Amino acid sequence: MAGGGTEAFPDLGKHCQYSACHQLDFLPFKCHDCLKVFCLEHKSCKSHECPKPEHNSRKVIICEICSTSIEVTGKEDQEKMILEKHDKSGDCDPRKKKKPTCPVRRCRETLTFSNRTVCKTCRLEVCLKHRFPAYHACKQASSPAPAAARGGWNEKFLAAFSLRNGKDCGKTGRPSSPTTPSLKAY
Repeated sequence: MAGGGTEAFPDLGKHCQYSACHQLDFLPFKCHDCLKVFCLEHKSCKSHECPKPEHNSRKVIICEICSTSIEVTGKEDQEKMILEKHDKSGDCDPRKKKKPTCPVRRCRETLTFSNRTVCKTCRLEVCLKHRFPAYHACKQASSPAPAAARGGWNEKFLAAFSLRNGKDCGKTGRPSSPTTPSLKAY
């Protein structure tokens, strides 16, 4: 059988045309560039060392001057040409590069949409490393307040829990009767 498949279905599937693989794949992929058939592992142009570059490949490059992201499709040598064109276009402004950083002393973390948070107490925007009030010298957190004044449900629960002495744990309020069988775990 040259094409692949089984005895019952000889036309089912194809062998991977990657030189080191030749695996029989019942759901083969055809490369849009070199028109060869490949298995799941070798379907991308990089994995089967396609002689033709992917015409639909997309890549994003970042301008070093203004930190603008530019989408590039095609060959790698086009990247330099596109960056030069962007630089000469007038859209490239070095003032755009300055991004907000964490205001905590000695922290140089750039604040992006995924690593920033706002403190609920002092409303300061900080990085995730300094999100807790003790880590960014929170203005309102530095003044000690009693637990009851803060009114947090955690403190109220812990206070109520500490009042219980453990003797009434597990009781339902019903008196136990001698006719009720008790179960003991051994």
